[in-house]
Amino acid sequence: MQIGKKTEIKVDGKKLKIAVVLPYFNEELGLELFENVKKELIRNNVSEKNITLSRVAGALELPFACKKIALKKPDAIIALGIVIRGETSHYDLVTETAHQGLMKVQLEEVIPIIFGILACENIKQVKDRISSKGLDKGKEFAQAALIQTLI
Repeated sequence: MQIGKKTEIKVDGKKLKIAVVLPYFNEELGLELFENVKKELIRNNVSEKNITLSRVAGALELPFACKKIALKKPDAIIALGIVIRGETSHYDLVTETAHQGLMKVQLEEVIPIIFGILACENIKQVKDRISSKGLDKGKEFAQAALIQTLI
């Protein structure tokens, strides 16, 4: 993909099994992000029955869930989440810890894990990144997972 340019990819995902993990935290926005991911996977022929959704409490729980899911050997895992900066350093702790944990799991288990955590300053940034009229990061996360299955 080229930065600044919208790239359309098409992968024949008929045989792919994609796991998605989504926290309950920021529920409404998270579900919209998931729907965008799912729509793009289906557009690339991933069967809806081969898209599994697992739920966790928050972003810090993503690495453990991904570790357990990796044992089931899906073709890729998409770890979604939304972390919005607050008045404390909690934001930095959560995003960094989740990122490091997911990276460790993907390298240990040799399975692609897409870092689909939106780390935003405010709700407006989140909505701009989720909107299908905006950046549509859900679509990008799905495409990243599809591309990684080709390696």
